Amino acid sequence: MFKLARKWWKYLTAKLTGSFNERADPKVQLEQAIMESQQQHKRLKEQATNVIAGQKQAEIRLNGKMAELEKLNANARQALMMAADAEKAGNADKAAQYASAAETIAGQLIQVEKDVESLKAMVLESTEAADQAKAAVTQNSRLLQEKIAEKSKLLSQLEQAKMQEEMNSAMNQLNETVGDDVPTLKEVEEKIQARYAKAKAASELTEASVESRVLEVEQATANVEAQSRLSELRAELGLESGTAATPQVEGGT
Repeated sequence: MFKLARKWWKYLTAKLTGSFNERADPKVQLEQAIMESQQQHKRLKEQATNVIAGQKQAEIRLNGKMAELEKLNANARQALMMAADAEKAGNADKAAQYASAAETIAGQLIQVEKDVESLKAMVLESTEAADQAKAAVTQNSRLLQEKIAEKSKLLSQLEQAKMQEEMNSAMNQLNETVGDDVPTLKEVEEKIQARYAKAKAASELTEASVESRVLEVEQATANVEAQSRLSELRAELGLESGTAATPQVEGGT
C-alpha cells in the first residue's frame, strides 16, 4: 500500500510539474534560473571568504608564535649568560636561579616550537584550501557570465519565437472562418477567381461572335465582287444578264 501511494505521489508530482512547465512563462523561468545562479555564486563567495579568512588567521597566529619563539630564544640565551656571569662572580645562588629560569624558558621554547610546526602545517593546508576556493569562485564567476550571456541569447530567441507564433496565428486566421457573416480570404479568392473566369468566358464568346460577323461581311463582299465580275464577262460576251449563252449558227434560215 505504501509503495502504491509513493508511486501515485511521484506520478502526481510529475504531472503537476509538467502542467506547470507548460503554462509557465519561459522569460520568468529564465530570470529565476539566473537569480538562482547568482545566489549560488554569492553563497560560494561567502564560503570562499570564510576559507581565506581562516588562512589569514592561521598566518597571523603563526607570525605571533614565531615572534614568541624568537623572544623565548633571546630570553633563554640571556638567562644562560647571566647564570654564567653569576657563577664567574662566585654567586652560586644567582647562578642557580638563572639556570632554573633558563630551563623554564627552554621548556616554553619547546612547546612554542611544536606550536609553530603545527601552525605551519595548518597554514599550508589553509593556503591550499584558499587557493582552491579562489579558483572555484573564479570558475563559477566565468560560468555565471556565460549564463548571463546565454540568457540574452535565449531572450532574443524567445522574442523571435513569439513573433513567429503571432505570424502563424495571423496566417491561420486568414485561412479560418472568422464568423458566419465574414468570409475567409480563401473564400474571397475563390469568388474572385470564379467571377474572373466567367467574365473571361463571356469575353471569348463576344470575340467569337464578332469574328463570325466579320467573316460574314467578308464573304458577302467577295460574293458582290464575284457577281460584278460575272456581269462584266457577260457584257463582253454579249450575253444578257441572267440567261445562259447560246452559240450562233451562220447561214441559217
